[in-house]
Amino acid sequence: MIKIPLAQIIDKIRQEARVSEKDINDKIDAKLKELSGLISREGAAHIIANELGVNLYKQLTGKAKISNVLAGMREVEILGKVQRIFETREFDTGQRKGKVANIIVADDTGVARVVLWNDQVSKLENLKENDIVKLKNAYAKDNQGRVELHLNDKSEFIINPEGESIGEVKKYSSFRKQIKDVIDGDQNIEILGTIVQAFDPRFFEICPKCGKRAKTKGENEYFCDEHGTVTPAYSYVMNFILDDGTENIRCVAFKRQAERLFDRDIAESRGKQEEIDRMKNELLGRIVKLTGRAGKNQLFDRIEFTAQMVFNNPDPEEELKRLEKSAV
Repeated sequence: MIKIPLAQIIDKIRQEARVSEKDINDKIDAKLKELSGLISREGAAHIIANELGVNLYKQLTGKAKISNVLAGMREVEILGKVQRIFETREFDTGQRKGKVANIIVADDTGVARVVLWNDQVSKLENLKENDIVKLKNAYAKDNQGRVELHLNDKSEFIINPEGESIGEVKKYSSFRKQIKDVIDGDQNIEILGTIVQAFDPRFFEICPKCGKRAKTKGENEYFCDEHGTVTPAYSYVMNFILDDGTENIRCVAFKRQAERLFDRDIAESRGKQEEIDRMKNELLGRIVKLTGRAGKNQLFDRIEFTAQMVFNNPDPEEELKRLEKSAV
C-alpha cells in the first residue's frame, strides 16, 4: 500500500494547485469539522487534493527523483550520488540468513537510505563515496517514518553508469543527540563523547573470497557455503563505552569503523594480548564523534549504539559553533 506523509501531501497540493500552506491547512481543518472528525488529517488532505484536481498517485513505478519516492512503490529507478557507505552485516534468524548493507544516496531533491541484500552486497567492494549509482527495480519501504529503497536479487545496481552525470545534491546530515536522550530505534543520529572503557576486540573467521562468516568443519578446518573448504581470513568487532557527561552508552564498531578507531587494521594483533591491551589503553580518554543507530540489546536490557561512521579528534571549532548555536 502506498503511504504518503501529510507534509508531502500538503507540499504537493501547494505546488500543483498554487495554494498557500495556510490555506491548505484551513481547508483540512474545515473538512475535519464537516466530517465531525471521523477521518484523519491525512484523509482530509487526500480529499482536499482530489477537490483541487491534484493527483497524488501520478507515479507508482519507474524513474523518479528521491523526493517523489513513496513507501510501497515498486520497480523504482533512481540516479544518485553516494554520500555514505556503512558496514556489511551478516544475519541468521533461524529461518533465513544472509548479508545486508546500507548506503546513503542523494540527488538534487533529497537523500535516501539504500538497503542491499545478499548477493547485491558484493557490489560495494568497488564502491566509493561520491560515485554515481543507478538503481533499477528497487522497492520502497517505510522505516519509522523514513522511506528506504531496497535491492533484492531482481534489482540492478550500476556504479558510474556510462553517459550519466549528476550535479549538486542534497547533503546527508545526522541529528546530534546527548546520550541521555538516545532511544531504541534512533537512526542517523550523532553522538560525541569520551571513551572511558574499551573491551577486547572479538575476532571471527571469514571466507577470504566472499567475506561471509566461515563455519567450523573440524579441528582447525573451515568451510564457506559458497566456496567450500577455505583458509580463513579474520574480521572483528570492537565494543567500548562512550560518556558525554549526561550518560554513557555501550558502542559497537565493526571492522571498517574499528579500523578508523584504531587508525589501522588490527587483524594481525589476534592472539597478542599485550599489544591489544596497549591499543585499548591508547583509546581511553579519546574524544570521538560517532554517527549511527541505536537499538535495544534484549539479552542485557540496555540501549546500545552501532557506529556506522567514526570520526577521531572532532574539530573543536565546529563543536564550539554548535554549542553557541544551541545556546541561542
